[in-house]
Amino acid sequence: MHAIERYGNRTPSEREQQVIQLVAQGLKNKEVADAIGTTEHVVKNYLRVIYDKLGLWNRVELALWYESRRPGPTLISQYN
Repeated sequence: MHAIERYGNRTPSEREQQVIQLVAQGLKNKEVADAIGTTEHVVKNYLRVIYDKLGLWNRVELALWYESRRPGPTLISQYN
C-alpha cells in the first residue's frame, strides 16, 4: 500500500503539526513528549507517520520543511 492510500491528503493533523513545530524548535523527543503530555514512544510514532506523509527522512529535513512554510518574511524578502 502506498503512503497516499494510507494517509489520504498527506496533510499533517493538528497534533502532528504541534510535533513538527516543537521538533523544528530543536526539542528532543523526550522534551516534545513532555510538552504535549505523552510518551517518547508516541512521539517517535508521530515522527514516523509525519516523515512518511511528507516524504522526509529526518529531523533536519522536517525543520527545513517547517521553516519553508512558516508565515512571515522569507530570507529573500529581507534583502529586497
